[in-house]
Amino acid sequence: MTEAAGQTWVFLRGLMRDSRHWGAFPDTFRQRFPNARIELIDFPGNGLLNCEDSPLSVDAMADHARAELARRGLMPPYCLLAMSLGAMAATAWADQHPDEIAACVLINTSLRPFSPPHWRLRPAVWPSLLRMLMKPPAPREIERSILKLTSRSAPETVLDDWTAWRLSHSVSPANALRQLAAAARYRAPRSAPDVPLLIVNGAADGLVDPRCSQKLAAAWDRAIAVHPSAGHDLPLDAGDWLADTVQRWLPG
Repeated sequence: MTEAAGQTWVFLRGLMRDSRHWGAFPDTFRQRFPNARIELIDFPGNGLLNCEDSPLSVDAMADHARAELARRGLMPPYCLLAMSLGAMAATAWADQHPDEIAACVLINTSLRPFSPPHWRLRPAVWPSLLRMLMKPPAPREIERSILKLTSRSAPETVLDDWTAWRLSHSVSPANALRQLAAAARYRAPRSAPDVPLLIVNGAADGLVDPRCSQKLAAAWDRAIAVHPSAGHDLPLDAGDWLADTVQRWLPG
């Protein structure tokens, strides 16, 4: 067991999702790393913080996560496991405060200046997102559309939980737009953050073009692991594979 395996792991989700959407993955991760402490953090606008305004910048999202960990009495260094928009925040965090990060795993993310807009959010997805924002259908139908966009193998039974969570703590259209704006505006550093870093993606991602991760790994000269059939929500589609991949990669 490496030193990083026994440290505090911080999980950050993506656009309009909250910590409940990790599903069974935290338990799967704990099976590989029984000495790790796992902290699930929501960004303002999501989950229990859905009544707050979402930050208009990725940097502010990273600052929120740092402040929340301090509020919980947890001191760095931390290990970050983050996907999509959460991985952008993890990148900003690792770039600005590398001394706080012991390891960083970026899942299915897309970053300027390495990928064009039509890779970062597939054009085929835009009409569905606009419909959900401008004229939302019933909650279960929204979640069914999200499942179709983000997963390649998850059973529809997850819709029961996802629908209940939307009904209890929905993300407002204004906050959804604020999160999209923050993602669109964020520009990553040309060089990789000076931390141990792994890039992971699903080759069947229907939301973000998998080439985004490939380009990022090449530009930063960092390791990449690719699941051949998983979609955007890789922890949902291939949680065991993801946990095993992190376990194999962890620096000693």
